[in-house]
Amino acid sequence: MKTLTPYTATLKENARQLRKNQTDSEQALWARVRKKQIGGIQFYRQKPIGHYIVDFFAPKVNLVIEIDGSQHQEVEKIKKDQRRDSYLKSRGLKVLRFNSREMLVETDAVVEEIFRMIEDELSGMREKSP
Repeated sequence: MKTLTPYTATLKENARQLRKNQTDSEQALWARVRKKQIGGIQFYRQKPIGHYIVDFFAPKVNLVIEIDGSQHQEVEKIKKDQRRDSYLKSRGLKVLRFNSREMLVETDAVVEEIFRMIEDELSGMREKSP
């Protein structure tokens, strides 16, 4: 994994506030990924990385998960999300995005996709190790 850019200090308090005020869709995903429920992988929520706060982060497999509300469909927000994703990818991270409705209505399918991504990453790690 590439070294993550130290995060902007002011983001720490913002991240704490976001953890206290999670959306319903973020709560639904957190209930499924916390306590290493998927592949034994530790997830963190509202994690500062560089100048951003990502919704969920699994450092062992370099995975960021974003849950997007309806405002993410606006043209300007789409452009910001693309810049953010480019930055995260440049740091060696994979980014999965789901919309809020999808997270709430198709929870099992979302978790299955996350599980597959983790399994693929862990498989690749096993193949690389001597």
